[in-house]
This record gives sequence, structure tokens and C-alpha cells, in this order.
Amino acid sequence: MPRKKKLKQLKQIDGKAEPSKPMTLDQIWGETGLSKYGLSDVEEYKNYINNLNRTDIHNHALEVGIIPVDNMEILVARLEREFIRHLSSYQASNKAEVKQKKISKEVAKILSEGR
Repeated sequence: MPRKKKLKQLKQIDGKAEPSKPMTLDQIWGETGLSKYGLSDVEEYKNYINNLNRTDIHNHALEVGIIPVDNMEILVARLEREFIRHLSSYQASNKAEVKQKKISKEVAKILSEGR
């Protein structure tokens, strides 16, 4: 049975959008991730892929480093997955640890009433 974490060990995550920090040397030198695909929106990329014919999709797959397969559904899914993976590598959060705010005894008492 897993041990329960104590309240002091838990971390609260806020919903703030934090600017990403550079993860590679290319990003430090100003690479934004647009050079490989030319797009930065998933829906825009899906529309681009859907407007290509079979030959163009195979050529695009080779350009981005994916071995094309005959099944178009699998190939399109791989391309979309690889595009999302590429975007996520440029959007890592720089917030390693979130500091918890101290709460007053009165607030702690109110929150403990629901137990």
C-alpha cells in the first residue's frame, strides 16, 4: 500500500502560463522551432497535412525524418504526433518548483472543517 504524502510534501500548481526557457543551444541562439515545419499551431498543421496528396505526404514525411508507410491513417497520425512532440520540445516550462503560500490559522481551521 502506498504511503500517504504529508501536507508539507504536496505542491500546489497555479494555472499561470509561464514563458518557456531555452532547452538546447539552438534555442539559446534564437531558434523558435519554425525552421523544421514552418508552423507553430497543431490545427494549422493538420489542415496542411489534409490538403496534401499521397505523394506530397510521403515527401513531407521524408523531409521531417519519418519513414513513410502505405497506410495513410497511420502516416498522418505519426506526422501529427511528431509535430506535437517537436512543439513541446520548444515549450518547456521554466518553473521547476512552485512555492506554497503560508495560510493563516483561521483559513486552516475553515479548510479542516470539511474532513
